[in-house]
Amino acid sequence: MPALDELYAFRPKNLWQQFWREGFAFWMISGYLFFEYVRPQSIYPAIDIIPWTTIFLLLSAAGILIDPKKRWVSDTANKWITLFFAAILLSSATAIYPDISWNNIDYFYTWYVIYFLIINIVTTKERFYIFLLIFFLASLKLSLHGAQSWTLRGFSFTKWGITGPRGFFGNSGELSIQMLVLFPLAFYLYSTLKDRVSRWEKVILLLGFITPVMTILGASSRGAQLALAVQLAIMFRKKIFKPKTMLFAFICFFSLYLILPDEQVERFSAIGDDRTSEQRLLYWKNGWEIMKQHPVLGIGFFNFIPYYESHYRVDMLYENAELPHNIFIQVGTDCGFIGLGIFLMLLLRFRRTGTCPPDDLPVYKAIESGLRVGILGFVIAGQFVTVTYYPFLWIGLALYVALQNAFLLNDNTNSIAGQISGK
Repeated sequence: MPALDELYAFRPKNLWQQFWREGFAFWMISGYLFFEYVRPQSIYPAIDIIPWTTIFLLLSAAGILIDPKKRWVSDTANKWITLFFAAILLSSATAIYPDISWNNIDYFYTWYVIYFLIINIVTTKERFYIFLLIFFLASLKLSLHGAQSWTLRGFSFTKWGITGPRGFFGNSGELSIQMLVLFPLAFYLYSTLKDRVSRWEKVILLLGFITPVMTILGASSRGAQLALAVQLAIMFRKKIFKPKTMLFAFICFFSLYLILPDEQVERFSAIGDDRTSEQRLLYWKNGWEIMKQHPVLGIGFFNFIPYYESHYRVDMLYENAELPHNIFIQVGTDCGFIGLGIFLMLLLRFRRTGTCPPDDLPVYKAIESGLRVGILGFVIAGQFVTVTYYPFLWIGLALYVALQNAFLLNDNTNSIAGQISGK
């Protein structure tokens, strides 16, 4: 059985051998992640004849019963996610339109199940590293497609931006948020591993944070582009006022200004004045009023559209209402200030860390920082799109908890960082 440092970083043979040693439950949860993010069933319709992700989840749940490496993980996030689920159930029971709530309840309960499956199956450093690589490479595939699409059209502007495979990333805005998740993770891994990896491994890590930026720019999502700017400011905050950094930043932004199509620049100048922006402002304004009128449990899970069409017809600039284009307004109208408070506590979980063994510290910190900045990107972009019940937060939360469980509690002293430090 290879030690963890023999899996580092993209060693296909050793990774494949280790993967098959990890057992049925881990194979199935990894299969779920692959089919959720790569979406081969969308790329090749001929295989889209069975519910692949559901089957992998059911098999994961069955496999965990006999998994020798399973571990019941105790974490504060478990409490908050359970309370959030309870708030959704209560809001559905007291909803204005309860049938709509119950018909959409799977938008959350599936994430609830997936979260617990991941944290209780991905319990060792080896498992976490392989699982993270699947997540990384699947996201990289999306970003390579996005960068290629933008390049082949000559960096021009299109109304639909860049789309991914049918599913959670089929829309340019949602695809861009996944790029916001990938970009910092790849950057911090590159910064940590660049002096210890082969040339082709370095290329993969470079592509991991270059192509997401290209995809975000080509997707024309203003919210994601704003989130990217904030991520960059946070990541380089300690160097931002140094002359070399300021000069480099000026050159980058000026180059981007020259590359960006005129239509994209015009979209930024029209923020707040175009019909899309005006409608979103109305959603936010009226959504806040709805929250104040129904402060305890909101109007009901996924009740925003019918309630808005019934009570705010005069503030509809389009024929049909949409979800509120803001994750906080969505949660607040779904399950009131109680649900919103719990939701904020889930986000604050990303601030908590622990004590990591010194040998593991460099890679642990790189992954932790990458996941944190990725969730920050989700939160900022989520002020402009309705993505609360998409995988960004829930998979990110599961990865964050699994990271700390595997690195902080596992007795296995073999580590990726041991290879980096030459031990």
